[in-house]
Amino acid sequence: MGAVIKFLETYFVPIAGRFGSQRHLVAVRDGFVSITPLILVGALAVLINSFPIDAYQHLMGAVFGGENWKSFGGNLWTGTFAVMSLLAAISTSFHLARFYKADSLAAALLTFGCLLMLYAPSAKDPGALPFTFLGAQGLFVSLFTALIATEIFVHLAGNPRLIIKMPAGVPPAVAKSFAALIPSMAVLALFGFLKCILVTVGVTDLHQAIFQLIQAPISGLADQYGSALLVAFLVHILWFFGLHGTNILGPLLNAVYLPAINDNIAAFQAGQPIPHIVTIPFFDAFVWMGGAGCTIGLVAAIFIAGKRKANRSIAKLGAAPIAFNINEPIMFGMPIVLNPIYLIPFVLTPLVLATTTYVAISTGIVPRTIAMMPWTTPPIIGGFLVTGSVMGALLAAVNLTISILIYIPFVIMGERYEAREEAERETAAGAGADAKSGRI
Repeated sequence: MGAVIKFLETYFVPIAGRFGSQRHLVAVRDGFVSITPLILVGALAVLINSFPIDAYQHLMGAVFGGENWKSFGGNLWTGTFAVMSLLAAISTSFHLARFYKADSLAAALLTFGCLLMLYAPSAKDPGALPFTFLGAQGLFVSLFTALIATEIFVHLAGNPRLIIKMPAGVPPAVAKSFAALIPSMAVLALFGFLKCILVTVGVTDLHQAIFQLIQAPISGLADQYGSALLVAFLVHILWFFGLHGTNILGPLLNAVYLPAINDNIAAFQAGQPIPHIVTIPFFDAFVWMGGAGCTIGLVAAIFIAGKRKANRSIAKLGAAPIAFNINEPIMFGMPIVLNPIYLIPFVLTPLVLATTTYVAISTGIVPRTIAMMPWTTPPIIGGFLVTGSVMGALLAAVNLTISILIYIPFVIMGERYEAREEAERETAAGAGADAKSGRI
């Protein structure tokens, strides 16, 4: 373990440090950190509505009447997960503008306006925005809009000739709003013109166009080991950049792998050989346990090897949701999104688990999947349910152990890097204070 950590600190950390200190990535990271409380509430709402125990569901239905009891969790979801793209764009813009010491509130509000222009109206109601892309699926466009709009605004606001100066005595809030007027008008006009160009060339829905472009590479996948690796890789690369990989690729995954599990179920019921190895439960029960990246392994690794209070606090907050495969508090709270320290284990772990799962099932050590399971089914239990065998549960336990072992060195390395960063900031702050006081 020591040799692995030394190797990572020597060759990986310097590159990751330069990558991670890039101002746009820092703004995105801080933007997600700022909305973490809302993400935690949204995760709790999902868990309230989708707790995978039939007795709980029947009890709640009997007490509150039918499905109406789910409206409380649904309302919480609507104000958190359902508008995550809007929240992330506003927060990211705010932090990037603050880095430049510009008017961060004006930049955030401007980003919101620019982003709204790029949404296509809902197909059901032309006067409404589509909820589909207000959530995690729309993060790609939202984040790029935040970065581009803020950069242009900051540079225009830095030009004295574009600033309307108010006379002395005018309230500061009014003066700031007029100072941001011309730069804001220019950025809004630019995004309005961009929208016109997109519509002219036939791209009436930018979000849907990007959605389909990302889905295209995995069309035509078959029941093969290579397809399992490609799916695992694409899902987690998308997640690393803040895109909900499982949702984005969901329609194609269902089109390719849902018929496979249906064939398996029909063959099992008919007493025939089970035909397919790679199915939807293949991934749900064995590859992304605890959510994308098998982040339940990361939480366990933090409890085992982590020493920093901040990381352990986030792990404690995320432990309950992640036990039911709800990992947004960890994804955006650590964060993992755009965090170069965790890029390798986050992408590598699913690839390794897809390999161990494929080998175990193809060699007959573990039976092939013969059942679907609720996506909130806890790890290990899910392995038993989808295979009908204790060997399925054992494979899930082995995969979970592997994920913990992969994450541990990166947790140790990441905490050392964070400690050095904090020490450097404290030293710089102390030097600045000494300089102001005249001691140096």
